[in-house]
Amino acid sequence: MSKKTSDHERKYTSFELEVLAVVEALKKFRIYVLRKSFKIITDCDALVKTLSKKELNPRIARWALYLQEFNYTIEHRTGSKMAHVDALSRPPHCMLIQNSVHLQFLKAQQADDQITTIKTLLETTPHDNYIVKNKLLYQTVNGTDLLGVPDEMQANIIKTAHERGHFAVQRTQDLVSKDFYIPRLKDKVEKCIQNCVTCILTNRKRGKQDGTLNPIKENDLPLYTFHLDHLGPLATTSKKYKHVFAVIDAFSKFTWLYPTRSTDAVEVINRLENQRHVFGNPARIITDKRSAFASSAFEDYCKKQNILHICITTGHPRSNGQIEKQNSTIIAVLSKLSVDDPEKWYSHVPHMQEILNSTFQRSIKMTPFELLFGTKMKSCQDIEIVELLNDEITAQFQEKRDALRHDAKKQIYKVQDENLAARTISGADKLININYMT
Repeated sequence: MSKKTSDHERKYTSFELEVLAVVEALKKFRIYVLRKSFKIITDCDALVKTLSKKELNPRIARWALYLQEFNYTIEHRTGSKMAHVDALSRPPHCMLIQNSVHLQFLKAQQADDQITTIKTLLETTPHDNYIVKNKLLYQTVNGTDLLGVPDEMQANIIKTAHERGHFAVQRTQDLVSKDFYIPRLKDKVEKCIQNCVTCILTNRKRGKQDGTLNPIKENDLPLYTFHLDHLGPLATTSKKYKHVFAVIDAFSKFTWLYPTRSTDAVEVINRLENQRHVFGNPARIITDKRSAFASSAFEDYCKKQNILHICITTGHPRSNGQIEKQNSTIIAVLSKLSVDDPEKWYSHVPHMQEILNSTFQRSIKMTPFELLFGTKMKSCQDIEIVELLNDEITAQFQEKRDALRHDAKKQIYKVQDENLAARTISGADKLININYMT
């Protein structure tokens, strides 16, 4: 099959360009001219005659159908009477710019004593390496006449050439020497680049660089910031579910859990689309750098929905700590619930979500459901899931507390060893002083 191309990618005849100009203009100003009578004035006589034909080629016919939406008349004028329109595509300012540059160089050369002396000598004694054209001094280098640049303009000429792309020394030197002659050009180019602020700020050492960690500012609005992550892989089910896609509202801690067959961007976008129809879009999304979240499809989706996408630093899962903490709890509870039938773990996901959102949380001093909706959830809770969830939260709290105690104990021992070493050194110094005095 041939690749489908848009109208802007095709080649047009001059007549088709005239028609396309009318169509594009009407698309641009459609809201202003719709249902109003107006006149189209063109210097293309073929446009007036062709649109009145019964048989048109498909492309022109498609445009003609679009024009039928408007109430217009077409008037033909000769090209001599359309000069004010043609002037837009034939601006005369190029010659004005050339003249201004010519006058600028002429004035600068007249103020330069060395160039003025050379021009005076050339009036009586011609020289093979110099020539005067239009009152400007040129120097011939390898058969090419290069414009001599006065001292006061050299820095500006070099800077302009360099800033075309902030090129290195050789590339900047080549750009300048193509049209201008500046003595000791290489040294002056190097000096210009050494003082270029943009190059100083952007040029860094090659290789892997240390990144800068930036704090993510919190917001006090629900449904403003979402944390996203995938849990798993878990045991494959009869419905081919392998992972759980988790979404957590940063403010209310409200959690959405979706069993998924893969971790690709397509499934992530589909789940977010389903959620968007109920809760709308968040202002920003925080994720890790998994392939689904780093893909161009996901980035395009975020741009289309006007969502700020923040990727956490690789190797620092605590940057997305809210969902990482929730993940460990969810996986542990799902594993215990499905221990008898691991392939049925997905059937516990809806109940798990319900319990998470209706369980009191110390960080917000209420349930996520109550904080988000302003009322308590009315449901028949699954006692088994509640008990497992509480046990897991308690176990994590105990584990964290034990880890803190272990770190504190290590720090105490470290300080004691340092103090002992300091006392030993101090005692040795005193012994040396006593021996010295005796």
